Amino acid sequence: MDLNSIGRMLAAAGFFLLLAGLFLLLAGKVLPQGRLPGDIFWQKGNFTLYFPLATSLLLSLVLTLLLNLFRR
Repeated sequence: MDLNSIGRMLAAAGFFLLLAGLFLLLAGKVLPQGRLPGDIFWQKGNFTLYFPLATSLLLSLVLTLLLNLFRR
């Protein structure tokens, strides 16, 4: 692998990370992230447990679909 192809690969990865970051910034204002039905929130006294089960599954599904699109 030559340096030219490594440079292109790093530039493409950086571009997709930038797009993902912008999407997350905008989605945080529009979508109710972390508050989906299926997320576990339990509070008792001064102990709070938050486990984003539904959010994790949804994020995994979206990322799997996107990565499969880019792989082909």
